[in-house]
Amino acid sequence: MMPEFSGLCPICGDHMAVTRLQCPSCHSTLEGTFTLTSAASLAQTRLERLTRDQLEFVEAFVRCRGIIKNVEDMLGISYPTVKARLNAVIAAMGFNPEEEQPRADARRSRREVLADLAQGKITTDEAQELLKRLG
Repeated sequence: MMPEFSGLCPICGDHMAVTRLQCPSCHSTLEGTFTLTSAASLAQTRLERLTRDQLEFVEAFVRCRGIIKNVEDMLGISYPTVKARLNAVIAAMGFNPEEEQPRADARRSRREVLADLAQGKITTDEAQELLKRLG
């Protein structure tokens, strides 16, 4: 197995250019200046976009299992600051911070279905069907 390389310069931390590739089977060689892309490298590239401070925030967020109150306590910052830093990380990774948030009305509807189930107003099957419709 060949060792993996992050693509970052070990001296200055900048992205390195690919200038030569060689096939381990037939030993064909490709030379020039280009970039490689794959699902793994795209995910890695997203993380490489983050600053050191953003990575430290992500580590704290993961250690706290995404519980914002715990992130506040661990980092000594306020709720709005946690949200702002999280949105900055999401944006730095190339995602839209607003895109994947569940709609408030859908969350409210799910809570209502679960409350009706807990109070015995609907059956489990009815609750499952209603939740499927809500998506």
